[in-house]
Amino acid sequence: MDDTLFAQIQRLFERTYAAVGVNLEECLIDRRRCAQLSALAGAQARELSHVARTFLRQCDGRLHIGIYYSSWLIEQLERHDPRRALSDDNIACLIAFVEEINHALHAALAFQRGERALRDEAFARNLELQAGVDTYLVLLLFVAFYRRPQLVSDADRRWLRFHLFARRDPRAYESRALRGRYLETSRLSARYTRYLDGLNNARRHEEIRVFHALDYPAKKARILALPPRRA
Repeated sequence: MDDTLFAQIQRLFERTYAAVGVNLEECLIDRRRCAQLSALAGAQARELSHVARTFLRQCDGRLHIGIYYSSWLIEQLERHDPRRALSDDNIACLIAFVEEINHALHAALAFQRGERALRDEAFARNLELQAGVDTYLVLLLFVAFYRRPQLVSDADRRWLRFHLFARRDPRAYESRALRGRYLETSRLSARYTRYLDGLNNARRHEEIRVFHALDYPAKKARILALPPRRA
């Protein structure tokens, strides 16, 4: 039986960072459970995406993860399977799909390292920043696969950056906390991935593993210390 897209992406992240020892696909929840967890999450959760969400909860010394995808998002990915082609028809849905897997995986790895402050703003920003970086690299892999034997072009990269970092406007959030979180992490992700674009494959792999091990303030400082690069 062929792997699902979910399993393929989880395995890709685990090869890059570390295995979580859990099949995250078993953490998928339905719309009813999503509504229950959203109500428990408070008012801020009302502004989060209605097509894809990740829920984290500590109970009895264990981390509980819930990953929700709307039926609409799944239908779009089935109709326009990104494993066949990546286009304007499916890139936004693929971004949402990949980001939630990434959130769940990095939250699980952080919990295994002993981190317990899951409600801290720094923890949330760390997940968002890491997801921006990792999702960009996943999208590059998709594009590189379709372009073979040609190289990924500057136009390809601009297209990916538009959909990942420019298409969504964080200023639309009413919550000041969410506006600040997404504005900052989007800008930092965009700047860091431009830096990664200038590295060869071996150096890039080494760099992202070092980057992943840092906490949010250290990640932010590392990015801000980079020399500016053209978009």
